[in-house]
Amino acid sequence: MLTENALRFLSDLSLNNDRDWFHANKARYEKDVKKPFEAFVAALIERAQALDPAILITPRQAIFRIHRDTRFSANKEPYKTHVSAIISPFGTRHKEYPGFYVQVSADKLWLGGGAYFLEKESLLKIRETIAENGEELTDIVQHPDFVQHYGEVLGEKNKRLTPEFQTIATQMPLIANKQFYFMAELEPEAALGAQALDRAMTYYLAGKPLCDFLAQAMGD
Repeated sequence: MLTENALRFLSDLSLNNDRDWFHANKARYEKDVKKPFEAFVAALIERAQALDPAILITPRQAIFRIHRDTRFSANKEPYKTHVSAIISPFGTRHKEYPGFYVQVSADKLWLGGGAYFLEKESLLKIRETIAENGEELTDIVQHPDFVQHYGEVLGEKNKRLTPEFQTIATQMPLIANKQFYFMAELEPEAALGAQALDRAMTYYLAGKPLCDFLAQAMGD
């Protein structure tokens, strides 16, 4: 599992974000960050698969590249200063599909998930499901486990809705969301050691009902 060495590398990378430094320290990255994080994600996938047999991905399919895409960004730093993964039946191949997200950097651990990149058709399906069965969504987001671990559902909202959703929005404000995600910020040390997996699974379980709701609404 991850150790303080991983956090130290990520901290050093944030101060030396260039290709020459990374190549000179690549063996350190492989040993202290890449391989331990792959092992952590593999164990997380195994546990998640016991609850959802559709999760058949490998760690490589779940983990995002550390290389940044700088083609359309003003920030030309070549590397991310964190490692991250998405646990779902499709991993990184399907941006829309709801999943569980984990991100480790030198200064924080993010645990969360939901649906962040929704296309117009999928968003419409989710809104139609909320309109028909908003009580189920309310029960999910007000459940003590979800509130304790995440607080609330996040996401940008449409200022204007089509007429069929406007009235419902007064009773169910979440129908105006363009995104449906949740996130918890923990100290980076929470990602280290043997207890990190149990901790991550606690957050996974707290968010799973919402991910299931969103996936079913999308028809997947």
